[in-house]
Amino acid sequence: MNLFNLNKPIIGMIHVDALPGTPKYNGSVKPIIEKAKSEALIYQSLGVPVLMIENMHDVPYLNRNVGPEITTLMSIILYEIKRTINLPLGIQILAGANKEAIASAHSADADFIRAEGFVFAHVADEGMFNSDAGELLRYRKEIGAENILVFTDIKKKHSSHSITADIDIVETAKAAEFFLSDGVIITGSSTGSEPSLTEIRSVKSKVGLPVLAGSGITAENISTYLAYCDAFIIGSYFKQEGKWFNPIDPEKVKILLSKTK
Repeated sequence: MNLFNLNKPIIGMIHVDALPGTPKYNGSVKPIIEKAKSEALIYQSLGVPVLMIENMHDVPYLNRNVGPEITTLMSIILYEIKRTINLPLGIQILAGANKEAIASAHSADADFIRAEGFVFAHVADEGMFNSDAGELLRYRKEIGAENILVFTDIKKKHSSHSITADIDIVETAKAAEFFLSDGVIITGSSTGSEPSLTEIRSVKSKVGLPVLAGSGITAENISTYLAYCDAFIIGSYFKQEGKWFNPIDPEKVKILLSKTK
């Protein structure tokens, strides 16, 4: 299954600098916007076909609750990148601020969001997350944003799933499909850790949704996943020293992309 009319696209991550009101904010908005646009241009020049922005520097995250200062600036950044490049573009707003992400994507004419906590419940760093699928998709309908795809994490990283331990990842994926997800994202246990190939293969064989690998993909292991994943979200590997908060390493981007041809 193709996403964005592309075959197994790589989705490059732009981790925007800390936003206003968060502990690590440096007090100036313009450099945040310009840095994000610069990274988008680097990715585009290297041949990365899809991009996504995320407010990962906004630690500690709030639980499904970000203020207008966050949503507004993420919308502006997304809009400015969309004006700068001609690539499919998505957004995630941490933590679990999925309605805000839909609003930002819609206002910036972007293409998709990454949503956590779509089905079932889990306990994350920020606390308890309950399913928001019904509320989220009703909101998408209400604002006329049905063109925005919603890719949903299942059994997501950095979370405890003991509450739903009797429901395996395949059943979780089936629930996401039934609740009208546009694609499921499977991750490892933490940022930079690779997902279970067994889980990916099982989900791929049982649901009709696109399956996206959401963490831990590298030039060394991507060939293992190519047959089973429809897209790859890559952040840490594309950065210097493999750390998500570092600048983009162009050579690593080139090496990984060469493995997908």
